[in-house]
Amino acid sequence: MKRSLLIVFCMLVMAIPLAAQSAPEIAFDSNGDLLKPPANIHLGEVGGVATNSRGDIFVYTRTGHPSITIGTARPFLHGGSRLFEFDKTGKYIGEIGKDSYGLLVAQQVRIDPQDNIWVVDQMSNMVMKFDSKGQVQLLLGRKAESERVPALPPNALPGAARGGGERGGGERGAGERGGGERGAGGRGGGLPGAGAQSDVFQRPSDVAWDAAGNIYVADGFGNARVAKFDKNGKFVKSWGSRGSESGQFNTIRGIAIDAQGNIYVADTGNKRIQVFDTDGTFKTQFTGIGSPAAICITPGPRQVMYVSNSNPPEDIDTGGEIYKIDLTGKVLGKFGKAGKQLKEFGSVNQIDCRSENELFVGEVGNWRVQKLTLR
Repeated sequence: MKRSLLIVFCMLVMAIPLAAQSAPEIAFDSNGDLLKPPANIHLGEVGGVATNSRGDIFVYTRTGHPSITIGTARPFLHGGSRLFEFDKTGKYIGEIGKDSYGLLVAQQVRIDPQDNIWVVDQMSNMVMKFDSKGQVQLLLGRKAESERVPALPPNALPGAARGGGERGGGERGAGERGGGERGAGGRGGGLPGAGAQSDVFQRPSDVAWDAAGNIYVADGFGNARVAKFDKNGKFVKSWGSRGSESGQFNTIRGIAIDAQGNIYVADTGNKRIQVFDTDGTFKTQFTGIGSPAAICITPGPRQVMYVSNSNPPEDIDTGGEIYKIDLTGKVLGKFGKAGKQLKEFGSVNQIDCRSENELFVGEVGNWRVQKLTLR
């Protein structure tokens, strides 16, 4: 009897990852030529793509390596990423925050319900809120006032992420910066990856809001926590540390919140999505969808989630598919695969899903944005 129960248990455990593999394929079309930037502007590694209520498209992209100005006692880091705006037809509108102090290594761009533009930059360690006209309204985090030259190697930084990161130069460059030890994992928070109990980040990865306007920052590359702020930007609390237990994380790549206030965290290194309430209390987790990275929840009364199994840095030709999931964790379908052609994906870093059947996907690996129409 015990042996029979053990066999049944093992079969159920083995079936969890197979559930995603047997998910139905969703047919879709792709437009990879929608955006029409000027001839002198080129997209680099696309960290973020998002749309506002008018359908305007915002792209936060890594257009070059940040530079350090030396010759003084405080080497200064600047440049490296740009934020562009296009209309819904793909026509170029302009650039937001040109030469801004905090735009170094593009990680995410999000649009809130009021059409404010939120930019997450993993190298400046900042989350920046712009209004719809491109004026700075709120800053979270703090950029290092000077850089160490030469930089410390990544493994010399306290709490530095080890594994689970994305491919591309931005990831490595951010990990080598000299200002990284300030507020890094374990300092202030006690446990490895817990970080300082404040708005001092160590390579943040995403941002989201609940219905009351509270702000949640995934401080997920150097640290392993979620930080909560009120609508005015006042720090409330944070939770998480580095590990594999419930409420612990191994590289957070994305965060999203549903209409009921459930917080979904893409715990990439642990190959799962963890779900919390707004106080950070663990509720459940979803597995069997590869290594979830980009995450997006549709608005409206029937909410669904899209999650990318972004290509692992050690083998960019595997994985790559995007899953459609209901909010109980049931996989409704999947589409796409790793590759370089249209309808294939190279390290998806952000998904915009303002509509359930019309998505925008930003790719770090293929330097592009694809507009997807699901059939």
